[in-house]
Amino acid sequence: MKEVIDFTNFKKRNKAYAGANGNKISVIYEGEQYMLKFPAQARLNKDMSYSNSCFSEYLGCQIYESIGIPVQKTLLGTYTVKGKKKIVVACGDFTKPGVTLQDFASLKNQMIDSERNGYGTELSDILYTFEEQTAVDSVILSERFWDMFIVDALIGNWDRHNGNWGFLYDSVSDEMTLAPVFDCGSSLYPQADETIMKAVLEDEGERNHRIYNIPTSAIMKDGKKIRYFDFISSLKNEDCNRALIRILPKIDMERIRVIIRETPFMSELQKQFYETMLSERKARILDFSHKALMNQDIH
Repeated sequence: MKEVIDFTNFKKRNKAYAGANGNKISVIYEGEQYMLKFPAQARLNKDMSYSNSCFSEYLGCQIYESIGIPVQKTLLGTYTVKGKKKIVVACGDFTKPGVTLQDFASLKNQMIDSERNGYGTELSDILYTFEEQTAVDSVILSERFWDMFIVDALIGNWDRHNGNWGFLYDSVSDEMTLAPVFDCGSSLYPQADETIMKAVLEDEGERNHRIYNIPTSAIMKDGKKIRYFDFISSLKNEDCNRALIRILPKIDMERIRVIIRETPFMSELQKQFYETMLSERKARILDFSHKALMNQDIH
């Protein structure tokens, strides 16, 4: 079991963080700055007082790290507010003086010859930006996008929009590099309570619905949000196919199970739910598509 950290009395910083997914403060832990994220209210599930977004953030980032994709450091702990102890996730702040985070939307907004909105998530517009922008190598940019798409399909991330991935901008050198992956709080069914978890584990139809239909990607094609299974298994996008071939061998389900098993605060039901859904999403979306791709190449 991982060490449980009480962040309550650590030094705080005045840095503020935007975003709608829960309250956030800045703290210093072991000489490093962290964004402390508090659990958001479960807007879509009125039976829950708070969502499981802190677990989603922690586990999503830990899974990214296990696959070998640069990602923000995450730690689970507690923070006491007015005598009430809350479970929080600490996210490493990878910015520093002179180096700031710029999201992909801001890069997309630089396409001054286009009427495309920076936060618009139509796939064709995103791919257009990859080719037209000059700040980052287009191949590196495309590979990161599709690598994230495959991992987000595994963890069921429904909110990887243009505002929660991007770059580190160095104001001295005027250079931009890819930022570590961050903001995985909308993965792993954060508003699933124990009743939903039990139903999903006991009913194949409920599981199938949460594998094939929901969650969708935040990315849109022809005005509709992409279903991960439909898009990946279609094998129509070569960059997506190449990402599947790159990423799938790096997904170690036994290592992921250990991460889940060692995560504090979670019930056995919750751990079983995460293990089951990750295993089945890998098998039914990624393994299935990879097998079809290999068969296609053979023929």
